[in-house]
Amino acid sequence: MEERTISWALLEHGSWRFHLAAVPEGLCYIGSQDAGPEEIAAYAQKRLPGHRLEENPQALGPYRAELVDYLDGRRTEFSQPVSLAGTAFQQKVWEALRDIPCGETKTYSDIAEQIGRPEAVRAVAAAIGANPVLVHIPCHRVIGKNGKLTGFRGGLDMKKRLLELESGLNK
Repeated sequence: MEERTISWALLEHGSWRFHLAAVPEGLCYIGSQDAGPEEIAAYAQKRLPGHRLEENPQALGPYRAELVDYLDGRRTEFSQPVSLAGTAFQQKVWEALRDIPCGETKTYSDIAEQIGRPEAVRAVAAAIGANPVLVHIPCHRVIGKNGKLTGFRGGLDMKKRLLELESGLNK
């Protein structure tokens, strides 16, 4: 079996600092704010066994450019492809997250209703927590039923910053 490569690079832009990773099919991982590349290695070991990591900023250029445009308020949607390793249920939840418009939020219950599984709020929350492509698949737009910010792999500070950034977009 041929060994596959995961290209990765650090995105540093203003006060933002996180790692990106992609396979030939598309972006497969966006790391947490200020986390090291070992976060990508742990993801790859769990979800993409048999792949080797290779630092390759050039390969991540198009993804980086879109993310910089987003962080600068010049973009509200992403066009670069993603390659998501997850269960069928996770894929369904992640697809629902893509329907949340920039600058808006939904609750975990809303997402459970949207995918036709209103009783599966906890499973929906777990699938959202497993989203490998933060920002690109906007899990930061999901909040608690009481309106509070809850769980986010990148940390609640990163979630708050992303929501604040988006509150100024589309205005």
